[in-house]
Amino acid sequence: MHQKSICIYEGGKIDIIITKNVSRFGRDSVEVLESLNLLTELGVRVLFEQENIDTNDIGSRMLVSLVEAYVQAENESRSENIRWGIKQKAADGTLKLYQRKCYGYQNDNDGNLVIHEKEAENVRLIFQLYLKGLSVLSIIETLKMQNIKSPRGKDIWCKHTIEEILSNEKYTGDVKALKKSKSGTYLIEHHHPPIISYETFEKTKKEKKKRSNIEETEEGKKRKKTKYSSKKK
Repeated sequence: MHQKSICIYEGGKIDIIITKNVSRFGRDSVEVLESLNLLTELGVRVLFEQENIDTNDIGSRMLVSLVEAYVQAENESRSENIRWGIKQKAADGTLKLYQRKCYGYQNDNDGNLVIHEKEAENVRLIFQLYLKGLSVLSIIETLKMQNIKSPRGKDIWCKHTIEEILSNEKYTGDVKALKKSKSGTYLIEHHHPPIISYETFEKTKKEKKKRSNIEETEEGKKRKKTKYSSKKK
């Protein structure tokens, strides 16, 4: 049966509504129950084909429990379908997240990532300063002295913004999706023009690890006894 619902009329009034499933009656259990309560007060019998529910055969408490259970299941199924769709798009490279711009890039008329050269110069400078030994705070001071505005047009860059730039593989031309997802990470290499080389990015990763106050040991993660001391140039 392809119809959304069938209404049976007798004596000019609706006596029975036959519908495919509970979810057709509303977006959530509250909306479904409000609709069913109104129909019950009007003396209208409702049959749900998929769930095999007849409002004439069950009590109000049982109806509430059944509706809540079925609507919850429907919502979970819908959420799972959405997650599956995102995962598939990430795998085949059609996920729009891949085209999301970050500082140093812009989107062309087709939505593709292209280099924003003025911002890209600042990105390269940040990597250069870090690899020369400057701390993130020293880099922020240097950018201020050179009157280089932050992505939001501020005089003072946010520490987190600098750290994000130094950790973003997007600047190598690669792109990852679902980084924090339990379903895994998807990587597309040479997705867009690079701003820095792979070599620079790998050196930066090693430098960050060297400067970190946390080290991996056989007993797990531990805080280092000596802290990294940056040299300001």
